[in-house]
Amino acid sequence: MFRLNLPQYEIKITEKDGKRLIFDFLRRKYVALTPEEWVRQHFIHYLIEHKGYPKGLLGNEIELQIGDKRLRCDSILYNKETKPQMIIEYKAPTVPLQQKVFDQISAYNLLLRVDYLIISNGMEHYCCKMDYEHQEYVFLQGIPEYEKL
Repeated sequence: MFRLNLPQYEIKITEKDGKRLIFDFLRRKYVALTPEEWVRQHFIHYLIEHKGYPKGLLGNEIELQIGDKRLRCDSILYNKETKPQMIIEYKAPTVPLQQKVFDQISAYNLLLRVDYLIISNGMEHYCCKMDYEHQEYVFLQGIPEYEKL
Protein backbone atom coordinates (compact mmCIF):
# COMPACT_ATOMS: atom_id res chain seq x y z
CA MET A 1 0.00 0.00 0.00
CA PHE A 2 0.91 3.65 -0.23
CA ARG A 3 3.18 5.45 2.23
CA LEU A 4 1.01 8.27 3.57
CA ASN A 5 1.66 11.68 5.05
CA LEU A 6 0.34 10.37 8.38
CA PRO A 7 2.00 8.68 11.36
CA GLN A 8 2.40 4.91 11.28
CA TYR A 9 0.44 2.72 13.67
CA GLU A 10 0.20 -1.02 14.42
CA ILE A 11 -1.78 -2.16 11.38
CA LYS A 12 -3.74 -5.42 11.48
CA ILE A 13 -4.15 -6.98 8.04
CA THR A 14 -5.44 -10.44 7.22
CA GLU A 15 -6.56 -12.33 4.15
CA LYS A 16 -9.86 -14.12 3.56
CA ASP A 17 -10.98 -15.79 0.34
CA GLY A 18 -8.03 -14.25 -1.47
CA LYS A 19 -8.92 -10.70 -0.39
CA ARG A 20 -6.88 -8.49 1.91
CA LEU A 21 -8.71 -7.04 4.92
CA ILE A 22 -7.72 -4.36 7.42
CA PHE A 23 -9.03 -4.13 10.96
CA ASP A 24 -11.29 -1.15 11.65
CA PHE A 25 -11.16 -0.76 15.39
CA LEU A 26 -14.12 1.67 15.43
CA ARG A 27 -16.40 -0.86 13.71
CA ARG A 28 -14.58 -3.73 15.49
CA LYS A 29 -14.25 -5.83 12.36
CA TYR A 30 -12.07 -6.50 9.35
CA VAL A 31 -13.09 -4.62 6.20
CA ALA A 32 -11.86 -4.68 2.60
CA LEU A 33 -8.42 -3.13 2.26
CA THR A 34 -8.99 -0.49 -0.41
CA PRO A 35 -6.77 2.57 -0.92
CA GLU A 36 -9.51 4.74 0.66
CA GLU A 37 -9.79 2.41 3.67
CA TRP A 38 -6.01 2.55 4.07
CA VAL A 39 -6.30 6.33 4.38
CA ARG A 40 -9.31 6.11 6.74
CA GLN A 41 -7.59 3.79 9.19
CA HIS A 42 -4.40 5.85 9.28
CA PHE A 43 -6.34 9.10 9.68
CA ILE A 44 -8.58 7.79 12.49
CA HIS A 45 -5.53 6.54 14.39
CA TYR A 46 -3.86 9.92 13.84
CA LEU A 47 -6.88 11.75 15.29
CA ILE A 48 -7.06 9.50 18.33
CA GLU A 49 -3.37 8.94 19.09
CA HIS A 50 -1.92 12.32 18.08
CA LYS A 51 -4.78 14.83 18.30
CA GLY A 52 -6.62 13.53 21.37
CA TYR A 53 -9.96 12.73 19.71
CA PRO A 54 -12.03 10.33 21.86
CA LYS A 55 -12.48 6.95 20.18
CA GLY A 56 -16.01 6.67 21.58
CA LEU A 57 -17.14 9.84 19.77
CA LEU A 58 -15.98 8.74 16.30
CA GLY A 59 -17.92 6.61 13.84
CA ASN A 60 -17.03 5.15 10.43
CA GLU A 61 -19.37 4.60 7.46
CA ILE A 62 -22.34 6.53 8.86
CA GLU A 63 -25.42 6.31 6.65
CA LEU A 64 -27.57 9.35 5.92
CA GLN A 65 -30.82 9.46 4.00
CA ILE A 66 -32.33 12.21 1.85
CA GLY A 67 -35.71 11.01 0.63
CA ASP A 68 -35.01 7.75 -1.20
CA LYS A 69 -31.32 8.51 -1.62
CA ARG A 70 -28.84 7.01 0.83
CA LEU A 71 -25.47 8.66 1.45
CA ARG A 72 -22.58 7.38 3.51
CA CYS A 73 -20.24 9.65 5.46
CA ASP A 74 -16.76 8.19 5.73
CA SER A 75 -16.32 9.28 9.36
CA ILE A 76 -18.16 11.51 11.81
CA LEU A 77 -17.01 13.00 15.09
CA TYR A 78 -19.86 13.51 17.56
CA ASN A 79 -19.86 15.92 20.48
CA LYS A 80 -20.62 14.76 24.02
CA GLU A 81 -24.35 15.21 23.38
CA THR A 82 -23.99 12.82 20.38
CA LYS A 83 -24.67 15.59 17.88
CA PRO A 84 -22.45 15.44 14.75
CA GLN A 85 -19.60 17.96 15.10
CA MET A 86 -17.26 17.03 12.23
CA ILE A 87 -17.52 15.17 8.92
CA ILE A 88 -14.40 13.54 7.50
CA GLU A 89 -14.20 12.43 3.86
CA TYR A 90 -11.39 10.24 2.55
CA LYS A 91 -10.11 9.62 -0.93
CA ALA A 92 -7.45 7.27 -2.22
CA PRO A 93 -3.92 8.74 -2.27
CA THR A 94 -4.05 8.97 -6.07
CA VAL A 95 -7.26 11.07 -6.04
CA PRO A 96 -6.62 14.82 -6.07
CA LEU A 97 -8.56 16.87 -3.53
CA GLN A 98 -10.46 19.09 -5.92
CA GLN A 99 -13.68 21.09 -5.70
CA LYS A 100 -15.90 18.04 -6.31
CA VAL A 101 -14.62 16.52 -3.04
CA PHE A 102 -15.64 19.70 -1.20
CA ASP A 103 -18.99 19.58 -3.00
CA GLN A 104 -19.51 16.00 -1.82
CA ILE A 105 -18.77 16.73 1.84
CA SER A 106 -20.84 19.95 1.63
CA ALA A 107 -23.84 17.88 0.48
CA TYR A 108 -23.51 15.74 3.61
CA ASN A 109 -23.29 18.87 5.68
CA LEU A 110 -26.62 20.14 4.36
CA LEU A 111 -28.14 17.39 6.50
CA LEU A 112 -25.82 17.52 9.50
CA ARG A 113 -24.76 21.19 9.91
CA VAL A 114 -21.48 20.38 11.63
CA ASP A 115 -18.83 22.79 12.84
CA TYR A 116 -15.90 21.23 10.93
CA LEU A 117 -15.24 19.51 7.61
CA ILE A 118 -12.06 17.54 6.85
CA ILE A 119 -10.97 15.94 3.60
CA SER A 120 -7.87 13.79 3.20
CA ASN A 121 -6.30 11.55 0.60
CA GLY A 122 -3.59 10.54 3.06
CA MET A 123 -1.10 12.86 1.40
CA GLU A 124 -2.92 16.17 1.81
CA HIS A 125 -5.43 17.11 4.51
CA TYR A 126 -7.73 20.12 4.64
CA CYS A 127 -9.84 21.23 7.56
CA CYS A 128 -12.50 23.92 7.40
CA LYS A 129 -14.47 25.56 10.17
CA MET A 130 -17.99 26.41 9.14
CA ASP A 131 -19.18 30.00 9.46
CA TYR A 132 -22.95 29.73 9.06
CA GLU A 133 -23.52 33.41 9.77
CA HIS A 134 -21.54 34.39 6.64
CA GLN A 135 -22.43 31.22 4.66
CA GLU A 136 -18.81 30.20 4.13
CA TYR A 137 -16.08 27.96 5.45
CA VAL A 138 -12.72 29.08 6.74
CA PHE A 139 -9.66 26.93 6.07
CA LEU A 140 -7.60 26.18 9.15
CA GLN A 141 -3.81 25.83 9.16
CA GLY A 142 -3.97 22.18 10.18
CA ILE A 143 -6.06 19.59 11.93
CA PRO A 144 -7.02 21.00 15.34
CA GLU A 145 -6.40 19.21 18.62
CA TYR A 146 -9.64 17.85 20.03
CA GLU A 147 -9.49 20.14 23.06
CA LYS A 148 -9.44 23.20 20.75
CA LEU A 149 -12.64 22.34 18.85
